[in-house]
Amino acid sequence: MAQINSNRVLRLLPLVVGGLGGVLLLVNRLETPQILDSQARSDALGVILSALLILTGLLWQQIQPIPPEAVELEGRQGFELKPDLPDPVKTELAWASLMLLTNTVTRSLLVVWDAQVLLRRGVLGVNSQVQPGPIVKRVLDTHKPVYLVNLALYPGRVEFDYLPPNTQGVICQPMGDRGVLILGANTPRSYTKQDEVWIEGIADKLADTLDRFGGSDDTKITT
Repeated sequence: MAQINSNRVLRLLPLVVGGLGGVLLLVNRLETPQILDSQARSDALGVILSALLILTGLLWQQIQPIPPEAVELEGRQGFELKPDLPDPVKTELAWASLMLLTNTVTRSLLVVWDAQVLLRRGVLGVNSQVQPGPIVKRVLDTHKPVYLVNLALYPGRVEFDYLPPNTQGVICQPMGDRGVLILGANTPRSYTKQDEVWIEGIADKLADTLDRFGGSDDTKITT
């Protein structure tokens, strides 16, 4: 938050200095009864410098847009694992979730496999059960991820009632054809392309582990 406020000040600084300089030049001209040639030249130079500062400030507003602000997600911190999982699966899920929470903007995540919630970690939503809605079903059907960059803008956000209510962004990453990794961020438009590639790699690794240790095919998520 302090970094964001500092960036705002730096972006506004040329506008403020340029505007203040222009106002002071105008006041000085009005308060001077007789204008000398040297003063006129100085005033012209001052006007040019003030205009350049204002133009620089306006360009900075366009070139360096204000980054979206993070929010404090509503909910309690927790780490829940399905108790009857094999130890290798528990270890893999614990490692993968820690990496995502500490190296990306993810603040809440779930792993759903064969219609069961295997893991919830981070800031937990009130609802502990996942009922696949249209977005998650589409991810399972197409095997393609969906990134909702600003969840508040999507009517379909109501299906994510198992995430904190003020979640800002969501990635639904398929894990083979049997599961989905659901990530919630506290900042909109915050996942980078590199993040998405990394999340895909972790999801594939989890899917491989669960295929080997996670049970039979008889309870696949129905879509």
